[in-house]
Amino acid sequence: MSTAKFDRAALEAMLIGLRPKLHRYAARMVGSVIEGEDIVQEAVVKALAAHDGGATVERPEQWLFRIAHNAAQDHLRRRQRERSHMTEADMTKVVDLSASAEARLAAAASLRSFMQLTLAQRSAVILVDVLGLSLFETCEVTGATLAATKAALHRGRAELKALALAPDNVPLPKLDPEEERRLRRYIDLFNARDFDAVRALIAEDIELEVVNRTRLSGKKEASTYFGNYDRVSDWALSLGFVDDLPAILIRNPQAGNAVRGFVLIDWRGDEAVRIRDFRYAPYCVAEADIRFVAD
Repeated sequence: MSTAKFDRAALEAMLIGLRPKLHRYAARMVGSVIEGEDIVQEAVVKALAAHDGGATVERPEQWLFRIAHNAAQDHLRRRQRERSHMTEADMTKVVDLSASAEARLAAAASLRSFMQLTLAQRSAVILVDVLGLSLFETCEVTGATLAATKAALHRGRAELKALALAPDNVPLPKLDPEEERRLRRYIDLFNARDFDAVRALIAEDIELEVVNRTRLSGKKEASTYFGNYDRVSDWALSLGFVDDLPAILIRNPQAGNAVRGFVLIDWRGDEAVRIRDFRYAPYCVAEADIRFVAD
């Protein structure tokens, strides 16, 4: 449909509904729920800008996935240039297999496993086996030919099967002693509900993002964030890792201490200069590689 029929309000509503699926795609493409959220935010901005600029949108969902796909590729190029060594001539005749078993395997695969695939394989497997797009819709998102998409899907499925049989002995990342000291101090004060002391740890120029909700700038504005936690009791904080990054895990004592979110903090000395709270982004938690650090 054209932008005349697909207005901005409809696009914003679609972006809200599709956000978990867009994130699932982006996180698997780059191997990180945190970077996946960055890509989704970038895709949202680009989609709204394109719409406001008069872009014609015939199939909105495929169009949005195409934007997310391009944003993920740009992200990967920035992080490290990756080349695909596939040839499609020998795979032109590959038939599409029954996806039931492959879909279960792909859905259960870790983000780390997806990063072992080539970019083309990763994209094809995620779109077809994880998100349920057809081969033709996948071609529309990636811009690849049908033959190349079939080749990538076939080889990506085979690689995931092989990875699923391999032992997964991933050691816990090492935590820098200074980083651990800062995080444990923050956690202890937070758990004690000493929010005046917590506020004393944040910089005057703090940037605070409650992912999928709001952004706050400066100490005065950001201080309201702590009051929201003070009014509820469905949380307790622990030290851990999310996608191998030091993180504060938000547990829910009312639900068997299940992890319901996490917080990332950037420091300048002993002052927090950036806080990202993923409490209201359950799609990130569902995809994350979360590990606890012993007390």
